[in-house]
Amino acid sequence: MNTNKEIKSAGLKVTHARKTILKILETSKRTHLSADDINRILIKKNDEVGVATVYRVLNQFVDAGICIKHNFESGQAVFEIMPDHHHDHMVCIETGKVIEFEDDIIEERQHQLAKKNGYKIVDHSMVLFVEPIKK
Repeated sequence: MNTNKEIKSAGLKVTHARKTILKILETSKRTHLSADDINRILIKKNDEVGVATVYRVLNQFVDAGICIKHNFESGQAVFEIMPDHHHDHMVCIETGKVIEFEDDIIEERQHQLAKKNGYKIVDHSMVLFVEPIKK
């Protein structure tokens, strides 16, 4: 992971805030972080990147194709590093936990449905809202 190179190749100037935020996105155990999550991590590290800068940098990363912004109906956007392969998401409505999944059968069925209706899929996003099964 060379954050300087990634930032430069996206056409952005390398700054402390961009390097720090990108490193957090790339190294976090959680793959989907809100701007507030990132801000809390920066505060714990005693880093002086302000919350407005966090929001601005994340939006620049989205525009530059470094990360994706998701709105999973929680009222708060979350960001993930641009994946190298397609995946879909499940969101727990009780905890807000985001689970990534891949399913070739679902993907194939979506393409079949589009073709049946005279279309081809160029992009899509699937989000399943789930809750724990009560025993």
